[in-house]
Amino acid sequence: MILPLQNFTNLMQNMSATVQGSAAQLIDLSVGSVLRAFLEACASVALWMQWLILQVLSMTRAATSNGSDLDSWMADFSLTRLPGAPSVGDVIFARYTTGVTATIPVNTVVMTSDGTQSFSVVAQPANPAWNGAGGYTLAANVASQAVPVQAASAGTGGNIQPGAIGLIGSAIPGVDTVSNTAAFSGGVNAESDAAFRARFTLYINSRSLATAGAIDFAIASLQQGLRYTVLENVDTAGNTVPGNFCVVVDDGTGSPPAGLIANASAAVEAVRPIGTTYAVTGPVVVPVTVLMTIQTSNAATAPAVALAIQQAIMAWIATVPIAGTLAASKLEAIAHATDPSVISVTSTTINGAAADITIADNAVMLPASVIVN
Repeated sequence: MILPLQNFTNLMQNMSATVQGSAAQLIDLSVGSVLRAFLEACASVALWMQWLILQVLSMTRAATSNGSDLDSWMADFSLTRLPGAPSVGDVIFARYTTGVTATIPVNTVVMTSDGTQSFSVVAQPANPAWNGAGGYTLAANVASQAVPVQAASAGTGGNIQPGAIGLIGSAIPGVDTVSNTAAFSGGVNAESDAAFRARFTLYINSRSLATAGAIDFAIASLQQGLRYTVLENVDTAGNTVPGNFCVVVDDGTGSPPAGLIANASAAVEAVRPIGTTYAVTGPVVVPVTVLMTIQTSNAATAPAVALAIQQAIMAWIATVPIAGTLAASKLEAIAHATDPSVISVTSTTINGAAADITIADNAVMLPASVIVN
């Protein structure tokens, strides 16, 4: 249904015409007249009420709801948004002079140099420096110690670059500096509105259960960032086995942990068709090596541009779905889109050949090497 919305001018014209049509003589509606001021006030209230009506309509539909409104809409179906995850990594606490033993307590706060991101030291009993009493020991003759930290809040903002951390939240006796030599990873934002709506569609389509859609929904609801596929009437080796299906699941690493495989198996078991057999496995990993040559309009920034292209291509390869295709033209398009100074991209090869590659139905690609000259 298309709503007959009106702007301020339309409202004024309609009200003026109605007033004049009901009067026996000409009405003064010139600027500054009392009646015009009254009609303008009514038109303003009508616009406000029209806006409220639109807000209510948008909140009563999943397609137009956003944020907390979408959460409350989905709650009627007992669906909740998949949560985000904080990033993790190691920081190095160091000092200028040795000679005394220092302790780095759990929950010590460190921050990026600009103070926008905070991280807390977390317990890791397997760390050789763990003292068993809620902290890490920096021995008297040791100048630095690496300890694990976790972002204070979930989200991709915590996936910082090397060297970003430089501040200690509170003084630690015997410790002077903190830094990170490697990038942090694992930070994931909460499920987006678009992804939430897409998963709701899978949910509705799975209500009959014992369908491919039910299995898709079961796997998609485990956690964010999963790549998966369902192969019907085959076993894990690809042999034809009527009545059997194989679910290939990957968390982006190529080697999903046993806990994820177990959770996926339990989810599939709850919705699988009766009389069928199944298997849940990790993927076969296909390493991908990319080589390309670029030309830029600014030689001074060429190394930084090449590094940015390398990172963009590696990130793209990590998102290619199971049984996907990696096209050389796509990689060249990514290179051009990364920086406007890129003039040309040539000599692009994938695994040593100037051709696209397509992997098997149970395989995923992982970037082994990306070289941009």
